[in-house]
Amino acid sequence: MEGVFTFFGAINHSHAFVFVTHVLLSAIIALALAKMATKSLRMVPIGTQNIMEAYLQGIVAMGRDVIGETNAKRYLPLVATIGIFVFIGNVLGIIPGFESPTGNINMTLTLALIVFVYYNFEGIRKNGVVHYFAHFAGPVKWLAPLMFPIEIVSHISRIISLSFRLFGNIKGDDLFLWVLLMLAPWFVPLPAFVLLAFSAILQTFIFMILTYVYLAGAVLLEEESH
Repeated sequence: MEGVFTFFGAINHSHAFVFVTHVLLSAIIALALAKMATKSLRMVPIGTQNIMEAYLQGIVAMGRDVIGETNAKRYLPLVATIGIFVFIGNVLGIIPGFESPTGNINMTLTLALIVFVYYNFEGIRKNGVVHYFAHFAGPVKWLAPLMFPIEIVSHISRIISLSFRLFGNIKGDDLFLWVLLMLAPWFVPLPAFVLLAFSAILQTFIFMILTYVYLAGAVLLEEESH
């Protein structure tokens, strides 16, 4: 957002520089949390290890009903990594002087493309090219010429849905906070910070659950056909 103060913007006014530095900052924080959690592993977790284990268990529980416990654990590294990175990126924008990298379409589009390529790759790997793409034609053969292009468009639209949902909500939150801080003193809009923190968590959850949903649709073709 032009005209909004950021610490990195004081170093270089280029928006590309500000965006990239906030992306790198989010990645560094995520790596630091992972390092802290695994630095001294204990049978009875404490501190950061306890928080991270609860986070991972929560993701598995979330994916269990969508894709089954085995697959939820198999794809845990992808979903957990995306989740923690998106969450940190969302929360950064709530802190005055920083900007949400997830409020930039370049970031959210990249994440959406990663999910899109990965779930299609997994669908092809598990079911084979012919079986996977044959599923796009639907169960009724004479409707295949109609269903196949509809399915292709539907899958491509997932990229737009994932990227623009996250981008639009976080960008809107950033603009809301910007306007609020211009109109009110720093300590007056504290309830708004709570609301924005809840929104950051919600958007992270939505991105993760949709990743599981798309993976389930790609790898569980046999269960879906029954």
